[in-house]
Amino acid sequence: MEQQAILDAWCSELLAKLEISGTPVDIQAVLALAGEAAHGVVRPAAPLTTFIAGFAAGLAAGSGQASDDLAMRSAIEAARQVLLARDA
Repeated sequence: MEQQAILDAWCSELLAKLEISGTPVDIQAVLALAGEAAHGVVRPAAPLTTFIAGFAAGLAAGSGQASDDLAMRSAIEAARQVLLARDA
């Protein structure tokens, strides 16, 4: 099984277990953010960054401030801005 298929299946399995099936997940965007955090801070920053971005997105979506998709895109962009500011 190719890597993308494995990630898609894992994502579906985890979403089902957490009872949030159907939640949009841009796997490539999350992985890109993890890579940027790992290289821009230290490797362990990758899961920490993606967790915090996901948590912030969940709060925004849950409170009705944004759709699930917009909340996640905004959280990823905010994290990227923090990473870029570190490089400046």
